[in-house]
Amino acid sequence: MSEKTSLPTLPEEFTSTPPRKSKSKWGWVWFLVLVLAAAAAYHFWPKGTNAADGTSTSGGTGGKKGRGGGTTPVVAAKARRGSIGVYVTGLGTVTPLATVTEKALVTGQLMKVNYKEGQLVHEGDELIEIDPRPYQVALDQAIGQQMRDQAMLDNANVDLKRYDLLLQQNAIPEQQRATQKALVDQLVGTVKTDQSAIDGAKLNLVYCHITAQVTGRVGLRLVDPGNIVHSTDTNGLVVITQVQPITVVFPVAEDNLPEVLQRWHAGQQLTAEVWDRADDRKLGTGTLTTVDNQIDPTTGNIRLRLTFPNENEVLFPEQFVNIHLLVQEKQGVTLVPSASIQRTTSTQYVYLVKPDSTVTVRQVTEGTSEGNDTEITNGLQPGDEVVMTGVDRLNEGSKVTVQVQGEGGGRKGQGKGSAPGAAAPSPGASSGGKKGRGGGGGKGQ
Repeated sequence: MSEKTSLPTLPEEFTSTPPRKSKSKWGWVWFLVLVLAAAAAYHFWPKGTNAADGTSTSGGTGGKKGRGGGTTPVVAAKARRGSIGVYVTGLGTVTPLATVTEKALVTGQLMKVNYKEGQLVHEGDELIEIDPRPYQVALDQAIGQQMRDQAMLDNANVDLKRYDLLLQQNAIPEQQRATQKALVDQLVGTVKTDQSAIDGAKLNLVYCHITAQVTGRVGLRLVDPGNIVHSTDTNGLVVITQVQPITVVFPVAEDNLPEVLQRWHAGQQLTAEVWDRADDRKLGTGTLTTVDNQIDPTTGNIRLRLTFPNENEVLFPEQFVNIHLLVQEKQGVTLVPSASIQRTTSTQYVYLVKPDSTVTVRQVTEGTSEGNDTEITNGLQPGDEVVMTGVDRLNEGSKVTVQVQGEGGGRKGQGKGSAPGAAAPSPGASSGGKKGRGGGGGKGQ
């Protein structure tokens, strides 16, 4: 028999079947990563309106409304024709016209205080009484001395007349008559000195009764009755401050000075408003009274003084207040709410509502701003509607449902896909702005 030929045996690593790699686990991981990346790119991709040039970027606003499928509710206001003031503003200090510290002019015991702390007193009212008895005694003594000297003078005058007659008869020498004349002159001087002593004693009696030098409000009592006061005391007895009228001194930059002086020298009466330190509450109205005579070289400011009646005494000495000095009144200009103006680094613009209830970006030029209103010198006409609230959801050409400030109801967009039930935002909604300037109920609108 023939022998069978045996085949060579291969190693096990060449004959065994390689294990299959698990693809299902890593495939799902990569799939989830791709999905998350796509969602993030869609969410964060730049979109909206380039307000500077009015062109739209890709992607819309995200959602149905941004793609023309609905309308955006907004609150709008109409541009109007009106007047606006040009003001020079500054932080000032309330300064009384007069502040008097009443002091003792004589030495003595303080007997009476005839006022209450914080009382409004009038010029000439008696405030404090110092013991007058020592000065009354001095007055009586001076009067007695004068009477004595006056009697001596009268007797000397009688002798002088007698010597004149004897001299005419050559009965006495000339020297005796001259001596008598000198005695008379001496006694005349003595009587005048006595009269000065009497006047001084009377003046001291007047000084014993301290009266108000100005009409104003007294402060806290500085000396109590019973104490001895002196004319050399450094501290006073009471301080009186004039509060009606009262003034405010505030610095103005020298750049604003020509405009103020032009109207001041023309004889115009410049009015001013005084507001509290937070610039939230108006405290009164007054007029420009005085312009200082030099500019402070360290600050470049010049001080102005304004006078206010202060009838309700809301202005208090040394109080810090805000001053709005009116230097010009612009008439017949186009005004819009300040909250409707949007700004970039180089331009200002508004969202203008067109008749077909869509919006367009309109670049404007600002003029004077005062309160909640801003003057528009270029870009708008009276009657144009501009969006105040809801601008953050708008693009160029967006359909809007408009609620005009101050008018009831709203005007719905008429474009394809308008949402009939879209509600207008609350008039109180705001897109920003200072002190309620961005809302439908803004001040002064």
